[in-house]
Amino acid sequence: MISFIAHTDDIRQELLKEISCSSIDELFERIPVKFENFNMSSALSEFETQKKIKALAKRNKTENISFLGGGIYNKYVPACINQILQRFEFLTAYTPYQPEISQGTLQIIYEYQTMISRITGMDIANASMYDGASACAEAILMSHRIARGKKNRALISENINPEYKEVIKTYCWAQNIEIEWFSQLPANTADYCCVLIQNPDYYGEINNLTKSDTILVVIANLSALSILEPVREADIVVGDIQTLGLSTSYGGPHAGFMACKEAYMRQLPGRLVGRTLDKDGQTAYTLTIQTREQHIKREKATSNICSNQSLMALAATLYLSLMGEDGFRQTGLISAVLAHKLATLLEEKNIKILNKTFFNEFVIQVEDAEKFLSRLLQKNIVGGLKLDSNRILVCATEMNSEDDIKAYIDAI
Repeated sequence: MISFIAHTDDIRQELLKEISCSSIDELFERIPVKFENFNMSSALSEFETQKKIKALAKRNKTENISFLGGGIYNKYVPACINQILQRFEFLTAYTPYQPEISQGTLQIIYEYQTMISRITGMDIANASMYDGASACAEAILMSHRIARGKKNRALISENINPEYKEVIKTYCWAQNIEIEWFSQLPANTADYCCVLIQNPDYYGEINNLTKSDTILVVIANLSALSILEPVREADIVVGDIQTLGLSTSYGGPHAGFMACKEAYMRQLPGRLVGRTLDKDGQTAYTLTIQTREQHIKREKATSNICSNQSLMALAATLYLSLMGEDGFRQTGLISAVLAHKLATLLEEKNIKILNKTFFNEFVIQVEDAEKFLSRLLQKNIVGGLKLDSNRILVCATEMNSEDDIKAYIDAI
């Protein structure tokens, strides 16, 4: 039993003295005020607060038809996933260091790794990453290690998720890795530690990728891989697992995945679970190839990732188990068919489609994106993600229907 002992006045004075403050009030006075006017009402009781929050919640429009994409997708989540996730055995993010009491958790992570490897066509996958953005950044650092620091530049496509770009900039700045952005891949890439491409890219376009003369990192959409061939030319495949049984939830929590060829497995950051036999010859699971700073010398560690998204990885594992290969492929086909049907009908309305080849996302060009989306919203349709004053990113998933497509067309 862990006991909690509150600070005494003597301890508080000792702490304040250490930071040259005479009182708690003085400590808070040193905090810069960023917002002068919060426009807050007077204090409410707990009951009054609950009543007000419920009234505000009733103003939410939850029945809108959504055609949003851009990295977070409205996907079907089987009801039993959340029921299983809420079991107390799973509600911990702590690492299963002791395999003798963590066989269930370890087996789930192992199955998750196996599924990710099969979908991406890679040899090995790690337990999970924080999200798709950090997985991309870690892949660049991994490529830099593989090059043994001799190549200090990364070549990155301009057409990747803009949120991923910001995270990558921060990681690379901290590691003194120079970033070069490209719209057209140059013929010679040997001087770069890696080439990073998103496929389909942020705008939904499916690109034909060829083997690079350096490490090729591909950001993949796992749902797209339900019907598209894995990128065999890739050395490392990364992305987000949100489409595998995770709700949109205002952007999280989600998780990233990372898979690679066997030759690079000892540079793979995070945790890896392996399957072996115990002394009695029974199947057993344990953490293996431990390259984290908790296990080896800090300077030799591949990453300082200290927590994985194991609960989210469990959700993805449950989703793929429940859907099966046929169900997983079917959701991809439905999404693609609906998206292409919508694009065809929009073209018939003289709306320009900017994509040549796409899975379930495409960009349309209109005279006024704001007015176009406002007109749709009046009919309770979220018509897409505004990219600029004339372009909108539109996405369809299996959660849309033929009637939704008709409603979209009728509304414009």
